[in-house]
Amino acid sequence: MHTVWKGAISFGLVHVPVKMFSATEEKDISMRYIHKKCTTPLSYVRSCTTCDEQVEWAEITKGYEYEPGRFVLFEKEELEKISGEATKEIKILDFVNLDDIDPIYFQKTYYLSPGDTGANAYNLLLESMRQTGKIGIANISIRSKSSLAAIRVIDNCIAMETIFYPDEIRPINQVPNLPEAINVNDKELTMAKMLIEQLSTPFEPDKYQDNYRNALLEAIGQKVAGQEVQVAPQQAHTNVIDLMSALQASLEAVKPVATDPADAKPKARKSKAKAKAKETVS
Repeated sequence: MHTVWKGAISFGLVHVPVKMFSATEEKDISMRYIHKKCTTPLSYVRSCTTCDEQVEWAEITKGYEYEPGRFVLFEKEELEKISGEATKEIKILDFVNLDDIDPIYFQKTYYLSPGDTGANAYNLLLESMRQTGKIGIANISIRSKSSLAAIRVIDNCIAMETIFYPDEIRPINQVPNLPEAINVNDKELTMAKMLIEQLSTPFEPDKYQDNYRNALLEAIGQKVAGQEVQVAPQQAHTNVIDLMSALQASLEAVKPVATDPADAKPKARKSKAKAKAKETVS
């Protein structure tokens, strides 16, 4: 696994060095945009419409548009200072019951392993949370983004779930066409509850599969096996700008040195005379 963050968990005066790893991975099949006319893959280009030129990453910064067309700019160091990322600390604020958190708050899961030092403190936090049944609610900053997090135990690993702040959760009353009162037929309700009981089973995640991804992989395999493959045209690896510069420099190098204008005129007349004599002979 790739380490995405290094820091420490702190609760009270206890400091637990940890390394962070993504607990999940996307299994989506990546599709690229292709130009139908020539089957060339299209690339994302960062360009400036004012300067009419492509922009390198080194020339890009971040800005907030506080009024239409008016921005305040921030350098990377300023944003890191504001976010507190430099502290590299997962600070536990409270311990709560997992059942107290609605699943709507959860974002992404990470695994935390012991740092190069601090295995004893890691084991202490893990076992104390396991035996008390509590999880920690913490603050963390990852890639200049501040987030709440839930620190909990999965098997013999401390895991962290980033969670939304309350003001990031949209109120239910914004959902249109919700019923004002719940009125159902008693017989229908009884039958529905019986159906739920019949379909109830322990949660076994391995039994669920991404049917769309499986079908798409099968379709891709069939197209490849049937030779339904489009080959993108080879791009010429030439640098036109450098070639033109080299040609221009070569021309400049062989260009005759300018002489006195008075000396140049007779030569020009002589050259014209030779050309006229040649035309007469032919």
